[in-house]
Amino acid sequence: MLLDERIWLLFKRHWPQTLTYWSVFFSFGLCIAFLGPTILDLRCQTQSTLQQITWVFVSQQFFLLVGSSVGGLFKKTLKSSLLALFICTLIISLVFAVIPLCHHVILLSIAMALAGKAMGVIDTIANLQLVKLYQKDSAIFLQALHFFTGLGALVSPLVADPFLAEDSCVLGANLTTNSSSPRNLQHLRSTLAGHGAALHTISHFRLYTDGVVVTRVSYAFWIMALINLPVPAAVLALMSHERLLPCSRSSPRLLDADSNRSPTGDTDQEHGSVFSCCNPAKLRDRSATFFIIHALGGAILFITDGIIGSYAGFVYTYAVSPPLLMGHKMAGCLDSIFWAAITVGRLASMYLSYRYTAPKLLTVSLVGVILVQCLLLIFYTSSVFLFFGTCVLGLCISSVFPSVLAFTEDILEYKGCATTVLVTSASTGEMLLQLLVGSVIHSQGSYSFLLCGTVASFIGFCLFLLLLYIQNIHRSQHTDLSQCTDMKEKPKTGDS
Repeated sequence: MLLDERIWLLFKRHWPQTLTYWSVFFSFGLCIAFLGPTILDLRCQTQSTLQQITWVFVSQQFFLLVGSSVGGLFKKTLKSSLLALFICTLIISLVFAVIPLCHHVILLSIAMALAGKAMGVIDTIANLQLVKLYQKDSAIFLQALHFFTGLGALVSPLVADPFLAEDSCVLGANLTTNSSSPRNLQHLRSTLAGHGAALHTISHFRLYTDGVVVTRVSYAFWIMALINLPVPAAVLALMSHERLLPCSRSSPRLLDADSNRSPTGDTDQEHGSVFSCCNPAKLRDRSATFFIIHALGGAILFITDGIIGSYAGFVYTYAVSPPLLMGHKMAGCLDSIFWAAITVGRLASMYLSYRYTAPKLLTVSLVGVILVQCLLLIFYTSSVFLFFGTCVLGLCISSVFPSVLAFTEDILEYKGCATTVLVTSASTGEMLLQLLVGSVIHSQGSYSFLLCGTVASFIGFCLFLLLLYIQNIHRSQHTDLSQCTDMKEKPKTGDS
């Protein structure tokens, strides 16, 4: 059967589950992108300082990491996985609805912690379930899954933009605005888009914390809550379709039991939380290459997701600093262009994953990332090339996460904890590398931003080459082991 026919048949067989997991990742993207554009209005709402409001970024990122680490605990049955997805997507809608009622930064931080935990669980479970459904054909569907993250991340700022304050949203005691001009506020929003990691560059701004709050951002959150509501409804519909709800009279369906079986015939994958993956009973008799593959896959995504987070967070700061000294409005477009390129790249990667193997796609992507970063270093005084490089970098790096995940799971034959480890590593890298790059920029200047990205790109490519080498060793070991097993069984067959 032709490959495209087989892929189409697989999709027709699993389309309710696949579309549901894709919609869940739209919810993930919607939640991950709203904080940057709305942060100044939320500062007004909570009447807090810039230093205080950036703690909501920390709260969201930290609990996203926690959720990614423990998300695998809910994968034991289809019912527990879907129930976790239903609760998490519903929590995101509730958080959107409740945010306008949080008039203290601590309450807002708690709300963002809940959203971050839900996002982390969604990240792990949706990836796990798609890998389990499609296994060797999962690369195409993982690319589509992460495309929906980008789609949600594009929709969120568009919804928020009409309701953002154009001037200071806290009036002073005499009911007059402070000295911050709309231009300065736009500069603050663009700088804070990097999850508050560039706080040191805007610490000289002084904004009112006491006075009359005048902001309409509440409407944006209520609209996003409504936009997200169909997602938990879709998960609930899937649970009903699979007869997993208590009201279902018939016995639960086994969701394509053969698709949950690994190529080696095992019916249970070993995925769980990061902590359960360290269970000595599960790790006994594993080869050294088994652990090295997990570590290398996680390290590659630690680097590449860190590059995405740090580039999105600091490209604006770099653009408005010497030698470019770009205008605030023009520089503010760079972050949107970067995420739009990532979204388009993931859409294109759906076809490329069908045409080419994951190693080939990863080689081209990682080499492209290195070339773009080097060219950005060379043409560091060109504003035009910064826009061009931002677009190409987004296109090149967009397919790395889904491809590494599919490739690593294929090497390990869908055993082990690859998905859980890789998702957790990516979340960790996105959080820590932003802090590292931010501190380097603060101490060494804006040019070090490009240098950090270039060095990280080379490290990521070297780790990928090492992964290819270890993969060959791992597969040769398994081939030798299979041959030895066959030779031992032949004499027994002859005796009988």
